[in-house]
Amino acid sequence: MEILPFLLLFALMWLLLIRPQQARVRKQRELVASIQVGDEVITLGGIVGTVRVLGDEELRLEVSPGVELRLLRGAISRRLEPDADAAADEPPAADGVDPDDER
Repeated sequence: MEILPFLLLFALMWLLLIRPQQARVRKQRELVASIQVGDEVITLGGIVGTVRVLGDEELRLEVSPGVELRLLRGAISRRLEPDADAAADEPPAADGVDPDDER
């Protein structure tokens, strides 16, 4: 009976700490494995760029025309979706009126 609280504590730690961390690691590995040339990505340091050259452990990220960074694949934080980029590139109207609205 004395060991029961320790077992419950371990089970609680596993459910709240270890299991979610394992899921995050698995998701990150899947992301890194699925990166392809031409993908727009964000690095762990917050650098946004387009993958130009892809190797087994390294990649080259174009951050500006003619400027490429050599990074490890594990430095990729996430992939940017094309639809989100298009919406972010359009600035909102300053006066709150949609210029395309024909009234």
